[in-house]
Amino acid sequence: MNLPRGYRYSSVYAGVRKAAKDDVALIVSDVPAAGAAVFTRNRVVAAPVTVARENLRRSRGRVRALLINAGNANCATRTGERVARECIAAVARELGTAADEILPASTGVIGVELDSRLIVDCVPRLVKGLDEKRFEDAAAAILTTDTRLKTAFAEVQGARIAGMTKGSGMIHPRMATTLGFIVTDAPFTPAALRAMLHRGVERSYNRISVDGDTSTNDMVAVVANGASGARPSPKEFEAALGGVLESLAAQIVRDGEGARKLITIEVEGASSDAAAEKIARAIANSPLVKTAVAGSDPNWGRILSSAGTAGAPFDPRRVDIDLQGCAVCREGVAADFDESELKEKLGAAECRIRFTIRGRGRGRARFWTCDLTEDYIRINASYRT
Repeated sequence: MNLPRGYRYSSVYAGVRKAAKDDVALIVSDVPAAGAAVFTRNRVVAAPVTVARENLRRSRGRVRALLINAGNANCATRTGERVARECIAAVARELGTAADEILPASTGVIGVELDSRLIVDCVPRLVKGLDEKRFEDAAAAILTTDTRLKTAFAEVQGARIAGMTKGSGMIHPRMATTLGFIVTDAPFTPAALRAMLHRGVERSYNRISVDGDTSTNDMVAVVANGASGARPSPKEFEAALGGVLESLAAQIVRDGEGARKLITIEVEGASSDAAAEKIARAIANSPLVKTAVAGSDPNWGRILSSAGTAGAPFDPRRVDIDLQGCAVCREGVAADFDESELKEKLGAAECRIRFTIRGRGRGRARFWTCDLTEDYIRINASYRT
């Protein structure tokens, strides 16, 4: 794990969440850095999202630190923005920087007032604990119902990239509960980072779904401080950044609440890439498809039916469907296959669905989701308690 140069990380338990484990994380660049972020498209927006957007605009993309808390979304409350601003002001005082250069983020329960003193009072400990080796401590502190750490790394032409993310439920990003933070020691302007991040997110975070719900707090940010002295080509760097984003996004789906299987959906032959994405998303969000995969049931009719609800044009009589590499549908009707053999293949930890439209269409898309099990209901039936 070769971490980018010029960053330090910290985490503490502030008492925001009920379980006594670290719930506040801080990521600091030793020098002012360029930053960019994408945010939720939900009309209900958490206070940290509003403040982070404003800070990026006011600082013109200049970022010094990221402050993240878990256990409370700081959303739909009377004091949300005041709390977010008080917390970043406390960090700014300790770091000797402007509050506008700090991006806040929160994740957890919606509609519960957050006591800013919990975080403000722990800031001195948080800053004192900053260390270049505490990347994984920070990555663990931002988790909620996640069952595992989610990190990804890359190195390109002398520059390093490191990313952490969280997310297990309420996952249907459309920027982009998910949070993602990527740091690099490459030198790029905020405008360049913003363009690369938007393209990368479109092919990663915006192509995943666990349950079809878009969080109020979604945020993916990238920070570049240039501390490596390297100057990777924009094309090579964007490819590496895209790989990190794709890895992080896939890890979220693999760890979906109650999930046992990762499902990869590939659509080809649509009238456009946008049409292919609509079809893939409709398949991914179908509870009937997800439960069929959970039960290892090769019910391809559910796939064809869900695709038909996508609002994208296609002729059902020209559709081929493959499950785990096995032909189950050809030209819109059943293909001959060994059901018991395919059922066994569907018992694997990963499932691949290929949806092909015959003809001249060149649109294609890839999407990730997971199966839907009884454990998802159990987890979310008692989330607040």
